[in-house]
Amino acid sequence: MSILATLLRGPLLSLARSDRARRLAVKVPITAAVVSRFVPGETVDECLKAVRALAANGLLTTIDHLGEDTSSEADAAAIRDAYLRLLTALAEAGLTDVAEVSVKLTALGIGLPDGRRIALANARAICAAAQEVGTTVTVDAEDHTTTDTTLGILAELRREFPGTAGVLQAYLHRTIEDVAVLNGEGSRIRLCKGAYAEPAEVAHQTREEVSASYLACTRVLMDGAGLPMLATHDPELITAIPELAGAAGRGKGEYEFQMLYGIRTDEQRRLAAAGETVRVYVPYGTDWWGYFIRRLAERPANLAFFLRALFGR
Repeated sequence: MSILATLLRGPLLSLARSDRARRLAVKVPITAAVVSRFVPGETVDECLKAVRALAANGLLTTIDHLGEDTSSEADAAAIRDAYLRLLTALAEAGLTDVAEVSVKLTALGIGLPDGRRIALANARAICAAAQEVGTTVTVDAEDHTTTDTTLGILAELRREFPGTAGVLQAYLHRTIEDVAVLNGEGSRIRLCKGAYAEPAEVAHQTREEVSASYLACTRVLMDGAGLPMLATHDPELITAIPELAGAAGRGKGEYEFQMLYGIRTDEQRRLAAAGETVRVYVPYGTDWWGYFIRRLAERPANLAFFLRALFGR
C-alpha cells in the first residue's frame, strides 16, 4: 500500500460512518454513477441481473442487502424482510444453485437493547428461508467489538443450520486461534484481510503483517476439515492459495476464491476459466455509502478510479 493510501485509510474509514457525508454524497450524481462499479443497483431486479451475468461467466455469488447499524427493531425487521424477499426472488429465478446470501448482524439489530436476541431471531428466519429454497447464508464479520457476539450467534445458527458460514478477518491477532476452533467437519469459513479501522492492540497494522497472518490462517483452514473460502484480491495471495491447497492434499473445488463485485473482474473470470471455484460478493440496496467508502480505503486503485471519475479524467 502506498504512503498516500496509508495516510488516507483512517480518514476514509471514519468517513464511512459519517451520516452527514452520506447525505451529501447521495445528492451528487457522479457519486452514484461511480458507485455502480461496486454496487450493481438498489433493487432486487438489478441484483438478479448482475447474478445472471456473473453466472454466465462461471462465477458464483453471495449477495449482501446493504445496511448496517440499524437504530430500531422495526428497521432490523425491515432488513430481515428484504432478505426474505430476495431469497424468494432467487428461487423464482432459478438462481439458488449459484447464489447464497451474506448478512451483517448490525443490520439485523445486534446493536440494539436486547440486540443479541433480536439479531439471532432475524438471522434464524433468514437461514430458515435460505434452507427452504436450497441455498445458504454467510454471517459477515464487522469491527472487532462485535466478534465474540457474532461468533456466538454463528455457533447457535450452526446447530440448526450447519451449512451457515462464518467470516474471520486475518488482521485481527485472535484470528489464528479462531480458525483452529471453527475449522471442523462441514464448516464453511470465509477468510478476508479486514476492512475496518482497528487499533494496534487488536489488529496487525502493516500490509506485510496482515499478509503473513492471512497465509498462516489459510494453512490452518487448508489442513482442517471444512471448506476454506479465501476472500482476497492480492495477486501474491491468489498465487499462494492453490499451492497451499496442494500441500494440504486439496484440489480445485475443495476450496473457493471470493472477490468483490467490480474489483479485478478479469482475474475473477480467469480463475473460473482455469477451473477454480470463484464466488463474487454482490451488494445491492440504497444504503451503499459505508460499503463504498471501505472499498476506496482498501485499494489505492479504487480511490484513483473514483477521483478520475469525479474530476472528469
